[in-house]
Amino acid sequence: MAKKVSTKKAQENVEAPVILRPDVDQAVEKRLVALYTLQSVDSEIDKIQIIRGELPQAVQDLEDEIAGLNTRIENFTAEIKETEAACKARNAEVSEHEEQIKKYQKQQDNVRNNREFESLNKEIEFQELEIQLCERKNKEGQAHVKELKQHIEAAKLLKENREKDLVAKREELTSITAETEKDEERLRQKSKEQEQFIDERYLTAYKRIRNAARNGLAVVQIDRDSCGGCFSNIPPQRQMEIKMHKKVIVCENCGRILVDDDIAAKAKAQLEK
Repeated sequence: MAKKVSTKKAQENVEAPVILRPDVDQAVEKRLVALYTLQSVDSEIDKIQIIRGELPQAVQDLEDEIAGLNTRIENFTAEIKETEAACKARNAEVSEHEEQIKKYQKQQDNVRNNREFESLNKEIEFQELEIQLCERKNKEGQAHVKELKQHIEAAKLLKENREKDLVAKREELTSITAETEKDEERLRQKSKEQEQFIDERYLTAYKRIRNAARNGLAVVQIDRDSCGGCFSNIPPQRQMEIKMHKKVIVCENCGRILVDDDIAAKAKAQLEK
């Protein structure tokens, strides 16, 4: 009787043998685990970037706007110089026209007949019209310069405000980046490590799907008989094929790579190592 008890205890102490699933392609399973692990890491990076929000783009937009304002101020300044130079040239023309008038008036004192007098008189009238034209253009130029200076002041004020906004946004971005950069760097390194375990064609497909997806998900679990990405229904036969791990299967609706809970659990264990 004692011998039988001893034999029974011995049987209880023997560990059950590990049974490998013969229907599973180990290479495919490793590939799926690596893909889902990569997706998990990249999703964590996405979360960090969401925390930063739109700050990087806001900073870039402010920098572009300030650069545009600087260009506008430079263009207005150059236009003022051109306008003032044109006014100065017309002032010189006015002086020349005045000299011509004096010359013609002097010649009128020595004319021999009315025809010569009238001819010189017409020349004087022409010079006076030219002076009036120059003066009118100068008035327009001065008004334009005044308007341009107002535009410059407005642009400088707007630029000053935008520069203050830029300083605030940069400080906010620096603060958030400092809080998350270590985690992000660690995750990016882990992402690169996972990429080494994935064939080039699958990695290319993963990145293509991920870039096309609004939420950045290229590899998803089946959730309540549906695709975890687009939530379209997955037929039972299709679910069975996914659980067999014999090939990489994608959602017929959105093209995302589908995995079951077993792959997700193994990927989680891989990340926790």
